[in-house]
Amino acid sequence: MAEGMTEPLLKAENLSKSFGGIHAVREVSFEVPTGQIKGIIGPNGAGKTTLFNLITGFYAADAGAIYFNGQTLNGLVPHQVAERGVARTFQNVELFDRMTVLENVMVGRHPKARAGFISAAFRLSQARREESGIRDTAMEILNFIGLSERAASPSTSLPFGLQRVLEIGRALATDPLLLLLDEPASGLNAGETRELARLICLIRDSGITVVLVEHDMSLTMEVCDEILVMDYGRTLAEGSPREIQQDPTVISAYLGEEPIA
Repeated sequence: MAEGMTEPLLKAENLSKSFGGIHAVREVSFEVPTGQIKGIIGPNGAGKTTLFNLITGFYAADAGAIYFNGQTLNGLVPHQVAERGVARTFQNVELFDRMTVLENVMVGRHPKARAGFISAAFRLSQARREESGIRDTAMEILNFIGLSERAASPSTSLPFGLQRVLEIGRALATDPLLLLLDEPASGLNAGETRELARLICLIRDSGITVVLVEHDMSLTMEVCDEILVMDYGRTLAEGSPREIQQDPTVISAYLGEEPIA
């Protein structure tokens, strides 16, 4: 690496994954610098979510390597990847229905707890202090994402758009260096999408790097610093939003027939 250049926070090298002879991801390479919002776009079946599953340890790669913060993620399972500082959301909202908004965020924070089972079971002072700290941190996150006034509400009472925001808050509770968002704007109306764009930028500005898989092109073009375009499991193009908007290959394969002004 040239002098003065820094190692990317996330780096994939020739990642490949097949299912029954079908290549879901084929020799995909990309980098995500610290402090960037990286978009990943492509038609349904392009391999975007499979790529997320490879990064987060839900799938093992058939070939290739994944590096995060200078260390390999190959061979790690999801909780080990999370412990390294990688958090994610899913296409479908995955909340704990019987918990409040605050409790859902606290669940995301509990893996950081250090009090042992005995201390927690008997409510010893260390466990009580730790639980109080987890609650305080969860409230700070709710304030950050704009849900502090709903802290005591059942998570199921939230409108769908706010449930997606809550899921992001729970991911933030793990104190990640990298946040992977899998189609966070799915099902949102225009106003909710604008608020989501604002939140994603706030997350980046707080020091958390973001990788975004999204079908909403206006959101992607607005918030992303760089975009990776996938098609049939391969890299179709990569560049700035402007470069992607003007790329003839992307235009013909995905965005439409004419360059976007």
